[in-house]
Amino acid sequence: MIDTHCHLDDYEDISKILNKMNDGYLIASGADHTGNIKVLELIEKFDHIYGTIGLHPEFASNYKEEQISFIEKNCLNDKIVGIGEIGLDYHYPNIDKEKQKELFIKQLEIAKKYKKTVVIHSRDAELDTFEILEKYGKDLKIVLHCYSYSLEMAKRYKTLNVKFGIGGVVTFKNASKLQEVVKYLDLEDILLETDSPYLTPEPHRGEKNEPYNIYFVAKKISELKNIPLEVVLKQTLTNSISQFDLDI
Repeated sequence: MIDTHCHLDDYEDISKILNKMNDGYLIASGADHTGNIKVLELIEKFDHIYGTIGLHPEFASNYKEEQISFIEKNCLNDKIVGIGEIGLDYHYPNIDKEKQKELFIKQLEIAKKYKKTVVIHSRDAELDTFEILEKYGKDLKIVLHCYSYSLEMAKRYKTLNVKFGIGGVVTFKNASKLQEVVKYLDLEDILLETDSPYLTPEPHRGEKNEPYNIYFVAKKISELKNIPLEVVLKQTLTNSISQFDLDI
C-alpha cells in the first residue's frame, strides 16, 4: 500500500506507523517551512518515506523568499518527489487572492524547472485553479489533493491529464458527490491518500487518522466501482509510482 499524502508532524513513533503499513510506502507532505524541514528529516531517516515540499496558500501573505529558495535547493534531493502542497484556498474571508496566485505560480515554475510533480490544494477556487494549471501546468504531472469539486469539474480537470487524490471523505455518508466522481473516474486516474492526521475514514471517523487507513479508502473505492480490493491496491500503487517517479 502507499499513502500519497500525509502530514507526519504530530506523530511521536513513525516506526510504528510504518510497521502497521507492512512494508508500504508514505509520501509525507510539507505545507510550511517548518513542515518542509520535517519532511527532509523523515526521508533521510526512513527508506519507505518519500516527500513533497511546498508552501500552502494560507502563507501567501507572510512567507519569506528564503523559504522559496529552500524549496528550490532541496528539489535536487532524489527523495523529494514533488512540490506541494501548493495551490489556492478562498474559503476564509479577507484573503489576498492575488498573492495566493503569485505564490502558486512561483512554485509551479520551480516544479517545471526541476521536473517535479505538483500536489495541488484547492478549496473554493475551482476555476482559478483550473485556469492557472491550464496556463502554467503544461508538461507537469499534477495531483489534485483531496478532490472535492463536482463531477462536471472533474471532467474538465481530466483534460489536463491530472490524477485525483481520494481520501477518507469518500467513505462518509454525506459524500455522494465525491462518490459519483469516483464511479466516473478510471481507476488509472486515482491515487490513495489519507491527509493524516485529518479526515479519518469510516469506520474510524472521529479518531486521529493514520496512513494505514488508506485500506478503508481502497475498500470503499472497490465497492463503488464493483472491482476487487486487490485490483484497487495494485493499480493505485502503479499509478503512484508513475505519477511521482518513485524508485520502488
